[in-house]
Amino acid sequence: MASVTVWNEFIHEREDDAVAEVYPDGIHATIADALEDRGHDARTATLDEPEHGLTEAVLDDTDVLLWWGHAAHDEVEDEVVERVAERVHEGMGLLVLHSAHASKPFKRLLGTPCDLTWREDGERERCWVVDPGHPITDGLDDSLVIDEAEMYGEPFGVPEPDRLVFTSWFEGGEVFRSGCCYERGRGSIFYFRPGHETYPIYHRDDVQRVLDNAVRWAAPTEGADATAGNRNVEPRESL
Repeated sequence: MASVTVWNEFIHEREDDAVAEVYPDGIHATIADALEDRGHDARTATLDEPEHGLTEAVLDDTDVLLWWGHAAHDEVEDEVVERVAERVHEGMGLLVLHSAHASKPFKRLLGTPCDLTWREDGERERCWVVDPGHPITDGLDDSLVIDEAEMYGEPFGVPEPDRLVFTSWFEGGEVFRSGCCYERGRGSIFYFRPGHETYPIYHRDDVQRVLDNAVRWAAPTEGADATAGNRNVEPRESL
């Protein structure tokens, strides 16, 4: 079991009836409930809360942070972004979902624009498992077939993933690296493409299984103290 914080702007659900119909309590609540059902201790945080709900105390008690954003990336305070990046380097896991590819924390940690091509046309997506031995794919079929999805296409402006877990094909002909794993410091990062505010993708059992597997994979393990690197030290040997 991991201590999980699910972060969401929580804007679309309050301003768009079509989104509210799919996620009446917010995307964050749907994901948090699914992770609770799978044995995790899940809380939520949103943009409008003080410090966006990501205080030092909250992050200190978070094994894995899930991030969903779309309409208000620029409204996230840089101080909070740096706090998240620091915790990832210290060992907190980060799951970046769908349009959060353009979020400040993801771009800060990867150091690239993280841009892509897109088309919102309700296309069929087949998300192929291309690394069937990876823990994130445990219990899945060889692909996830999503009947209606927003298309994301290459080129995807991210560094080469340490491990590529999923690759998507869309009926318009595009392909996309939909499941990318990275290590930053002691922290593990997973970008997962499927998901959209007007499609019930996060209600799917197979998508929830991916998130559960990814949380278990990204949760920190015991190891050396990564915070001890920036120190003024005495010599270990006699000079």
